[in-house]
This record gives sequence, C-alpha cells and structure tokens, in this order.
Amino acid sequence: MATDEKEHVRHCMLYEFDRGNSAAAAAETICEVYGDVVSARTCQHWFKRFRGRDRVLLDRARSGRYSVVDLEYLRSVVESDPRQSTRELAEVTGYSQRTVVRHLHEMGKTIRAGVWVPHQLSEKNLKDRTSACESMLVNMQFEPFLDRIVTGDEKWVLYTNVVRKKQWLSPNQQAVPTPRPGLHPRKIMLCVWWDMFGVIHFELLGKGETITSELYCAQLDRLHSALAEKRPLLLKNGVIFHCDNARPHCSRVTSQKIRDLGWTSLEHPPYSPDLAPTDFHLFRSLQHFLAGKAFETPEEIRSAMGEFFNGKTERFYRSGIEILPERWQAVVRNGGQHIAD
Repeated sequence: MATDEKEHVRHCMLYEFDRGNSAAAAAETICEVYGDVVSARTCQHWFKRFRGRDRVLLDRARSGRYSVVDLEYLRSVVESDPRQSTRELAEVTGYSQRTVVRHLHEMGKTIRAGVWVPHQLSEKNLKDRTSACESMLVNMQFEPFLDRIVTGDEKWVLYTNVVRKKQWLSPNQQAVPTPRPGLHPRKIMLCVWWDMFGVIHFELLGKGETITSELYCAQLDRLHSALAEKRPLLLKNGVIFHCDNARPHCSRVTSQKIRDLGWTSLEHPPYSPDLAPTDFHLFRSLQHFLAGKAFETPEEIRSAMGEFFNGKTERFYRSGIEILPERWQAVVRNGGQHIAD
C-alpha cells in the first residue's frame, strides 16, 4: 500500500475511534468501503496509540531515525506513576519500548528502587512521630542530653552468613553457583546496649530463650551493673534510656524497672527504626561485618561480636548518637514520614 493510502486509512481509523467504535468494527467498516486494506489487529494497534493521546499518523522512524515523540506527554505519563515499566509506558503511549527508554535517559530519568519501610504510616503515626521529634528538639535546647543516652536492641545473628557476589566471567563461562540458605537457618539472638563512648554490655541468648518482660528486666539489672563499672559518672548524672516499642521493652513491668533503676526513658514513637541508632547505625555496620562469615559455636559468635564492638572507634559510636537531632528535624520537616537512607 502506498504511503498516501496508508495515511488515508489511518485517518479513517482515527475517525472511527473518535466516533467511539471498537477496533474490530472500525476494520470491518473500512474494509467494506475500500476492500481488504486493514486488519482488526492493525486497528487495535492504532487504537491503542490513540488512547495514549498519540494522534501522529505517520510511520515511526526506523533505521536510526528518531521518532516524533511528545516529550511533555511522555514525561507526564511517567511522573503520574513512576512504577511503570518501560513496556507498560510503551503500551500507554504507543511509542516503541526502545524509543521510551531512549527518551527517558535524555530526560535524565534513572531507575531506582524505593526503600523498604517498616510500616505504612497512618495519619496518627505521622502526627505521633512529628510530635515526639518536636518535643525532643525542644528539650535539647534547654538541656543537651545526647551524652546521657544509653540505647540498645536485639538482632538475630546467623551461624552462616551467605553472600552472593557478582563474578567477572569470560564469554560462555558459567558463574559459580551460590548455595541458597535453608528456610530455617541456625541463628542466635544478640542483645546489646551502648552509648556514644562504646558498647557497655552485650549478651547472647541461650538456645530456646526468647525476650520476655521478665528476661528483659533481668538484662537491665546486668546493664546497670556494667554501667556502675564502666560509666559511674553517667549513673551519677542520670541515664536517659532509649529503646524501641517492642512489647517486652515497653511493658508495665519494664517501665517500672526503668523507674526503679532511676533512669529516664527517651520518647520513641511507634514504627520508627529510622530513629533508633542501634537499627540505622550499629546493626547496619554489624551486618556488613558479618557478610560471608560462618560460625560453628556460640563462643565463636561471641568472640566475633567482641572483635567487632572493640574494633570500632569512639568516633563511630559518637556519630550514631549525635546524628539524632538531624534525624528528628528531618522527620518534622517531612511531616512524620520515614527517613530514606
């Protein structure tokens, strides 16, 4: 079919589309008048382009020639839902996938994964996080307290920490496979407490032990003894104790134990690991340390934990605490939303 005839048929398809007819009905109508000049499949292709607001009836450029693309339209489609794949964008806009990819790069768009967040925050969660951070920032103005914070948490440590690394290979060379970890890997629970000067106390739970309010209170007694030995001045000035909202950490029994020890609790809003230094700072670094390591016994893990904690400088621990006001400000500034690290 000549180019002029193709354009005429496409004008007819556009006319049928604007009338609200289906692609199949349009193909049938056009063929009744002009003969077998268009298939239902071709009509469906062009109707898809029309639905994407692409009303250019010329052929797409080929053999290295750029196609005629409405860049503002493409930009609006992308920004309306950045999660769309290039294949989905091609279907919506009617452009080829290659054309979409090329123009996305020209726009400066890059593909990145969104960070995992621990919880979809409700309006109340957002207000609670904002209010808590505002309160701590105000208190900081009257009495700086970062050097009195003692914080901690628990973490599962695997006996075998598998890392699947990328490999530099020659053409046709097969990559060395990495065994997948089992569904129930051997692991042990680490409990650790620290301040801006270093780790004060850590322990590993025995097999079958889980954190309960009673066990946690016993751990706080042992932490208090460690403080008396390592941080006597801190006990004299008054400990500001920070923990998350796990049930054993905030139960009535635990709250009473903290009061009995003479400590003050630092406010921590729910669903806020981004405001817990142990989560966003200490455990993140620990996970890098553990990558690729394998252990046979709890004693080996205990030794490795001591090596890791003692190998960190005071500057490392101090930075994890001193960044808190900056993170509180970020939460307030973003209306309570999680901090994207």
